Amino acid sequence: MRKESDFLGPRDIPLDVYWGVHTARALENFPISGQSVSAMPELVQALAHVKKAAAGANVQLGVLSESKAAAIIGACDDILAGQLLDQFVVDVIQGGAGTSTNMNANEVIANRALERMGHQRGAYDHLHPNDDVNASQSTNDVYPTALHLAAWTSIGPLLEAMAGLRQAFEAKAEAFQTVLKIGRTQLQDAVPMTLGQEFTAFAALIGEDEARLKEARKLMLEVNLGATAIGTGINAPVGYSDLVVPLLAESSGVPVVPAANLVAATQDTSAFVDLSGVLKRVACKLSKIASDLRLLSSGPQAGFGDILLPAAQAGSSIMPGKVNPVVPEVMNQVAFEVIGNDMTITMASEAGQLQLNAFEPIMGWSLYKSAKHLTQACKTLTTHCVQGIQPNGPVLAKRVTESVTLVTALTPVIGYEQAARIGKTALRTGATIAETAEQLGIMSAAEMMELLVPENLTAPVRLAVAD
Repeated sequence: MRKESDFLGPRDIPLDVYWGVHTARALENFPISGQSVSAMPELVQALAHVKKAAAGANVQLGVLSESKAAAIIGACDDILAGQLLDQFVVDVIQGGAGTSTNMNANEVIANRALERMGHQRGAYDHLHPNDDVNASQSTNDVYPTALHLAAWTSIGPLLEAMAGLRQAFEAKAEAFQTVLKIGRTQLQDAVPMTLGQEFTAFAALIGEDEARLKEARKLMLEVNLGATAIGTGINAPVGYSDLVVPLLAESSGVPVVPAANLVAATQDTSAFVDLSGVLKRVACKLSKIASDLRLLSSGPQAGFGDILLPAAQAGSSIMPGKVNPVVPEVMNQVAFEVIGNDMTITMASEAGQLQLNAFEPIMGWSLYKSAKHLTQACKTLTTHCVQGIQPNGPVLAKRVTESVTLVTALTPVIGYEQAARIGKTALRTGATIAETAEQLGIMSAAEMMELLVPENLTAPVRLAVAD
């Protein structure tokens, strides 16, 4: 063990760890979720980028010596290379507006920097976590900036996964463009369409949300780095804010820009609300699509049975041969979680008080889960479901041929009441609508069949009105 102290007193710290006394206290205070900050590698990477940029600005402004800055930047580069992730041990849910996470980062970076300088861990008289690693900074600008950076990064894979899912639906739409079926409204038979049209709509729904998500993602580019405690920039040298944000953009490759008003930006978390709202929209759309796939594949004998989903696993421990739509079901469940996360973020944002919102840790964790789980759900829906979907051709063809819903197309020719009379009678007698129309003396079966070519009923056509 090594001995470390803060103003609350001493603590024994294991010799083999890079964190210190402030992290130790956080471990004692917040045994909440069982998930450490290391579960959010994008946030750890973002913190390293922020600390690296701060060190770069501080050395240029004379706040840090060349040797200290080089050691800090080197330690940050080690983290960016994938090292020390397991040293970010504080719980993702914590009081203190992210102070524990910032302190954890300061200590890990300081102790790795000390090693680079040839000193032992904990020898803070040579390089200090707060005085040096955290120089010109506060948790209140470091943590939100890192969350913005991490959110930006985590949305990238989600956009890629959504694009992959959209493209899978587009491919199926092309393959199914001539497969006729009966569309449905309110779970009742409506009018003919093609299975390709149905899948094109799924692709379009996803494409719309890709665009919305790209717009919301841009809100993460505005950061409050340089604000320090409440936005006034106290304890930061003149010119620091103008210097550190471009350095952060250079280090991270993310085109971040400084917020126009740092006091406002330090207390405002509405960008998280906006991004979460779009993630909720994405979740609602994807859940609707997943539910449609479950309905369309229901059966195989006593359900809709329009499509056949690829069999992913045995569906029952008691019913042999049963196969369930497990992949769409997992998409539904992820969507439910994202919708709940959005409520958490909404409440946490609303609860901010005066110059700071203390509840950003739960916002960051909720956003991370939403983006990560949606990404994985999109990938598995693409690979294990959509790419293997096949039409139930014989069932679809039989339904189109026998469907009473074709009378809808007669309305411009014979009027609503006569068309309804044909449809109602055909349902009662079991005869076709052509036979029924002839029996009722409305039009001959031959005339009817000339009008009701199913292929012509899936797009607007001009029907000749009878005399």
